[in-house]
This record gives sequence, C-alpha cells and structure tokens, in this order.
Amino acid sequence: MTIPEPRTSSQSRETAETNISVTLNLDGSGVYSINTGNGMFDHMLAQLSRHGLIDIDLAASGDSHVGWHHIVEDTAIVLGRAFKEAVGEGLGIVRMGHCYVPLDEALVLTAVDYSGRGYSVIDAPLTESDLGGLPSDLIRHFMETFSRDGGFNLHLKVLAGMNNHHIAEASFKSLARSMKDALSADPRQAGKVASTKGTITD
Repeated sequence: MTIPEPRTSSQSRETAETNISVTLNLDGSGVYSINTGNGMFDHMLAQLSRHGLIDIDLAASGDSHVGWHHIVEDTAIVLGRAFKEAVGEGLGIVRMGHCYVPLDEALVLTAVDYSGRGYSVIDAPLTESDLGGLPSDLIRHFMETFSRDGGFNLHLKVLAGMNNHHIAEASFKSLARSMKDALSADPRQAGKVASTKGTITD
C-alpha cells in the first residue's frame, strides 16, 4: 500500500452559535448523509461527496434565524479539520489536482495543492438569484474557510456562466474532482511525501 489506511476522521464543534459534527472517509464510494437545514447548502456539499468519492456524514444546526453565515462558516471549519486529519502526513498522495467542470452554460476551473498551507483565491462572481435562500457570498466564504482549515491551497475561477445554481454546482463538482485527484495514490511515491521538504505538515 502506498497510502496508509484508514483515511478517516470524526470532528465536532459546538459553540453558542452552532453545533456541527462530521465523519468522513476519503477512500469511500460517495455515500453521504448531510443535513445543515439549508437545502441548497446540502446539495452543494453532496457534490463533494458524490464526485470526490468521499463518504460524508454531516449534521449542522444553529442560529439560522440570524442568517446562514454561522452555519456555513462553522461547517467549513469542521469539514476542513476533518479533511486535514484524514489526510494526515499525506504519504503517497499525488498532492496536486485540477479539473474543469462544465454545467450547461457554466464552466469552472479549480486547482488544489495539499501543501499543508491553507490559502485560496476565489474568482466566482455570483448574484443572489436561484440559490435557494443561500446568500451567494457564502459560496466564496465556504471555499476560503474550508481551504484554510483544511490546510490546502485552492484556486477557483469561473470561466463562463449566467445561472447561479449552475455556477455554484459546477464549482463544488470541480473542487470534488480536484480533491479526488490530489488525494489519490501515486504508485511511484512509494509512501513518501511529494515535497522536497519531506513534509506537508510542518
């Protein structure tokens, strides 16, 4: 085996604003159970699971009466921490991945690097229509927070699109496929870390 198993994690976080729990398996088959209270957000997170072949069991609740910011942000924090723990030392992984995803008129490119450094550049212009009550800026905020707490570099660029649902969904699908490629086994790494430093955790 070139990648240590199991690559799983269970994380939870409870504050005065939210209560989030997640269990994931990076080497799953895309099975998911996701309930955040926001149907559109659930739909977006389901893309990470299904197209990344990552099993995700996630429950989130909180002060949605003040808006969706806290639930989206805290979900990104907990999900990012779970990914970071599951990746661990990153032994044997390809480390980098990218993917173009079209969805009707929309086209999105993402590129990720599991470097241990959480950083993002998000170019995803969205307006407020057709997102099922999920504020459009929370798409960007989720991506930024997820990459920061997940310890990976993320570039996301919307190359074409008019329909907000299509753009958002293509973004999550593209991220899922990029992550799937980056976290897959590189047989020539033979259990080593793809870094001249010899580590992606320090």
